[in-house]
Amino acid sequence: MESLGAVRDIHPVDTVEALADDNKWAFERPGQDEIAILVAGIWTNYDVSFSWMEDFEALHLACAFDMRVPQNRMAETMRLLSLVNEQMLFGHFDLWLQDGSIMYRHATPLSGGAEPNEAQIECLLDSALTSCERYYQAFQFVIWAGKSAEEALGSVLFDTVGEA
Repeated sequence: MESLGAVRDIHPVDTVEALADDNKWAFERPGQDEIAILVAGIWTNYDVSFSWMEDFEALHLACAFDMRVPQNRMAETMRLLSLVNEQMLFGHFDLWLQDGSIMYRHATPLSGGAEPNEAQIECLLDSALTSCERYYQAFQFVIWAGKSAEEALGSVLFDTVGEA
């Protein structure tokens, strides 16, 4: 796909950097088109990367956590990914077969020179982190406890009522 070469007042990753700086998040900028942010979650730390994809005029978010799927749990993990992705409104989870890592991904098109605002970036980040936190234990149940995809998903999706 050929880029339209839209002129932008602000580089989309600069907007992400400003938000990260305002929130005092640890980040690094390995290049003009990418920023990496470390975010602490309830279950683990998340490596969040925003990348500007000029050819597609899209801002791509990837959120990874330190969990590797052993070969003997690949099929059941893929089944879980399918069940989880059916429920997703934004983004999706991928399993990278090269190293067995699980990653949440989402891309936002900014065609024709559209520029992201901080509220959109916060929404993207919140969606990623909420999804990762919600399903992290299901991935653990499949990978480390040997549960089926259905059992693992059922164990993390129950809603509690009231307070203990």
